[in-house]
Amino acid sequence: MRIRNVFIVVSLAGGWAFGQNTSRAPALPPDVQAALGQIRAMSLRGNLSFLASDLLEGRDSPSRGLDIAAEYIAAQFRIAGLEPAVAGDYFQSAKMMVVEPSLANFELRLSQGDRELSASPSEAVLRVDAALDLKKAPLFKLDLADAELADNLTASQVDGQVVIMEFNPKLGSRLRTAAGILRKAKPTLTIVVDPKGSTSRAQPRRRLQDPDEPGSASPRITWTGDAAAQFYAALKPGLSDASVTAHIDPPVRKPVTLRNVIGVLRGSNPTLRDTYVLLTAHYDHLGVRPDGTGDRIYNGANDDGSGTVSVIEAARALASLKQRPKRSIVFMTFFGEEEGLVGSTYYAHHPVWPLEKTIAQLNLEQVGRSDSTEGRQISNATLTGFDYSDLTSYVQRAGASTGIRIYKHMRNSDAYFGESDNLSLAEAGVPAETLCVAFDYADYHAVGDEWQKIDYDNMAKVDRAVALSMFLMADSDQPVRWNEANPKTAPYVKAWKQRAEQ
Repeated sequence: MRIRNVFIVVSLAGGWAFGQNTSRAPALPPDVQAALGQIRAMSLRGNLSFLASDLLEGRDSPSRGLDIAAEYIAAQFRIAGLEPAVAGDYFQSAKMMVVEPSLANFELRLSQGDRELSASPSEAVLRVDAALDLKKAPLFKLDLADAELADNLTASQVDGQVVIMEFNPKLGSRLRTAAGILRKAKPTLTIVVDPKGSTSRAQPRRRLQDPDEPGSASPRITWTGDAAAQFYAALKPGLSDASVTAHIDPPVRKPVTLRNVIGVLRGSNPTLRDTYVLLTAHYDHLGVRPDGTGDRIYNGANDDGSGTVSVIEAARALASLKQRPKRSIVFMTFFGEEEGLVGSTYYAHHPVWPLEKTIAQLNLEQVGRSDSTEGRQISNATLTGFDYSDLTSYVQRAGASTGIRIYKHMRNSDAYFGESDNLSLAEAGVPAETLCVAFDYADYHAVGDEWQKIDYDNMAKVDRAVALSMFLMADSDQPVRWNEANPKTAPYVKAWKQRAEQ
């Protein structure tokens, strides 16, 4: 496979040389080999069969199941011998607000000439932070099937507009690109037409929000059903001659407390022990589907129970080392990823340790399923932002030592960089990437994502590469660096340099 702009590092006089291309596996000390050997499929299975059990009811943020999961993770950190991170505790508590939309006086009506279509409350999923009142506002049709429009879309085109678009899973990369543009542009309202209801079934009816940062997201309504799809299909792309009338009452707000779970393995070097590399995953999922028959629990075994138990297993293995690496390793699981990276954003804004001393973050997502829709994924893994920093080279070298091929997914590596908890730290300037085995699989965000479907032997092998990656980064004299030659890293490099100047 052809890989572009990969920055590889090699061991030189106890340090790392940036920009050299090698996949040579490092010679590992016997105690490191022994530590990696402690990562076992059976242990991963045991932890995940509990965290992804029906008892925890899908680990919604917030929920009793999420609280149980947090306590369980903290117990595993305690068993491993990690130090608690926050005033003698493993929990970073975050005061949040649950925002639940009101459907009492809901109205959504599309008009075009003599055509008119209204949405019933049962057809709509609302994601709003405030009341909304629109009278015959013009509609901008964001037609992602129109390659010219999709490829040349800019934030200025949709800023302040009422945007209507269709959810089409066949246009995955364009959907993700458009989502990023819409986040920056802040349209007045986004209407997502979802004919089959494939996204709305798994969307939370409530929103988790940091009260110190209100109104961060533009209002969005997901509208299911064929009638909405037919109306959408008849519109011309771009600014159309149709209009929308909408009314939504102010949402109901309720204060809650949620927790990131954090443990630390202290480094051995008197100076470098006060710098940190982070291994993270999110431990929340989608909770319970509110209606319907049969199984309604989104167990989230792969997304991201697999990442969570991998963090636990890597912590247990590395804590067994007689000689600790030079830097400290932080093991952290986030709440609220499914609500919009809320837990990781909270940490980035309220770091336990200074971000200028945070060297790197390796985030884990969906590392347990090998039955990808792209074919069986055995003994390999990929990274989002593959060309964004030299973190990639540490993971590649660890993979070479453990029999894991670390490759660039030519379509998804860049597209998914902003879709997981690495983004929150990257935006704060920390070199951060997410490791993934299967981007998509049959039960993604569905009730069938259960612990029995995980490939534990393959996950254990991947986790050995993960643990070794953390050791190599933590034991290096040189910090991980962004690839400044890649223009896509520009905003992260800017934040990185601003942190260094503080």
